[in-house]
Amino acid sequence: MSMYDVGMGRRSANHVPLSPLSFLQRTAAVYPDRCAVRYGEREWSWAETYGRCRALADALRCRGVEKNDTVAVLCPNTPPAVEVSFGVPMAGAVLNMINTRLDAEIVAFILDHAEARFFIVDQSFAEVATEALEIAEVSPTVVFIEDDALEAVESFGEITYEELVAEGDAGADWCRAEDEWDAISLNYTSGTTGNPKGVVYHHRGAYLNAISNAVDWSLPQGPVYLWTLPLFHCNGWCFPWTIAAVAGTNVCLRGVDAGTILDLIGREGVTHMCGAPIVINMVTTEAEKRGVTLPHGVRIMTAGAAPPSAVLARAGRIGFDVAHAYGLTECYGPNTICAWHPEWNDLPLEEQARLKARQGVAYTLQEELSVRNERLEPVPADGETIGEVMMRGNVLMKGYLKNPDTTELAFEGGYFHTGDLAVMHPDGYIEIKDRSKDIIISGGENISSIEVESVLYRHPAVSAAAVVARPDDHWGETPCAFLELREGAQATEQDVIDFCRDNMAHFKAPKTVVFGELPKTSTGKIQKFVLRERARTLAP
Repeated sequence: MSMYDVGMGRRSANHVPLSPLSFLQRTAAVYPDRCAVRYGEREWSWAETYGRCRALADALRCRGVEKNDTVAVLCPNTPPAVEVSFGVPMAGAVLNMINTRLDAEIVAFILDHAEARFFIVDQSFAEVATEALEIAEVSPTVVFIEDDALEAVESFGEITYEELVAEGDAGADWCRAEDEWDAISLNYTSGTTGNPKGVVYHHRGAYLNAISNAVDWSLPQGPVYLWTLPLFHCNGWCFPWTIAAVAGTNVCLRGVDAGTILDLIGREGVTHMCGAPIVINMVTTEAEKRGVTLPHGVRIMTAGAAPPSAVLARAGRIGFDVAHAYGLTECYGPNTICAWHPEWNDLPLEEQARLKARQGVAYTLQEELSVRNERLEPVPADGETIGEVMMRGNVLMKGYLKNPDTTELAFEGGYFHTGDLAVMHPDGYIEIKDRSKDIIISGGENISSIEVESVLYRHPAVSAAAVVARPDDHWGETPCAFLELREGAQATEQDVIDFCRDNMAHFKAPKTVVFGELPKTSTGKIQKFVLRERARTLAP
């Protein structure tokens, strides 16, 4: 035994399991009167929020919730969604935030698969929740969230959310993680093919990713954070815990509306927000329509899809400072960041946008990010050779709930396999080229749908674009573009095809163009699986 180990074992005084719940406790003690949550005309201090979360935890325990019980929540970005991010794990339970855009059948599947003991439901989702409970085999205790901002409706379930909080003791002690590997939350993948998979997070990963959010985004003390990112999406990318760590203000927003977002930025003094590229595009388009710029600079972190450089350039002109991140549900949301170099500020705006569109480098607290071939060898850092993005480190899921085989496959060879295809640039920054399933193989040539979309976004009439493969008897597959046009703009299929041919290799240009509204998830991501089915049904 080394002299550095003799009499130096771990003990309670010098080894405490990492958990993001500690951020709430500290901030409530240090900044008790600072605004924690604002919603409409109401606001709660950090001391009040801490008390409400403790009361919620105490009430759940008094009603029989035990360690590792699942508490499911169907709720928009309102104050209860922030509170359950702390209160549920403070009860020792596992938080399951459910996608609010899912249908009753999938909600029922999640309730059963997660073996939900409690089901906390916002009044706006009473209908889908009622139908899901009729289908589900489990019978959780139902808690009903009423919202004074909405028209009153008839309650359902055993108790209202406010009644539940009132049952608990705001001064009660709460359950700290016995082991940082304990589960803190359960998030389900999109389930575009078959049933969704349950991704289990641990306290350690949530703690580390929350801190990485602050470090890699250079968050100051006391930011004003607008909840445009759904809290059900990777636990709001861990930002409830991040904002608690930096004693910020959570500005809650029930739904994403470009005009409302613009108004709130000015009225609430919003400094930071997150969202998919489509959210940036929506707000930018609204600002351009109004002929205004943001009243002050706003930093926005985007992820979910590669933001087209044209969108980034437009966002910069109205006052958005965009940080591009990349991640998956399995890695707690953002796990890479396009870390900015000051010398890039001197580059033309379009070149800056091109650099920002890259997914970048590993988060500070993630150990390794690499692009590897099928033999798990790193690809050359030449910006051209395509491989799969792989990760290794502490900010990765425990695994898939009740699915050990898929868990083992995901971690095969000592790396987490993302399924995303990318190149490694000479400066060590990665750039996603496509999901493995989104590469279009036309006449034996690989075509990146993202590359085609980037060109389409430069067309002055295009508001949103998605490119998928359309089966072709001659070529095997050809690119098919689905487009939303800007309000009042016009374009023909041939106009679009000619524009693409003028700006990229002809074989990469779309052979088919379809105009109309694009199907999107609640996080703003375009649902390509829907468009693939549409492309398959198009007449030859």
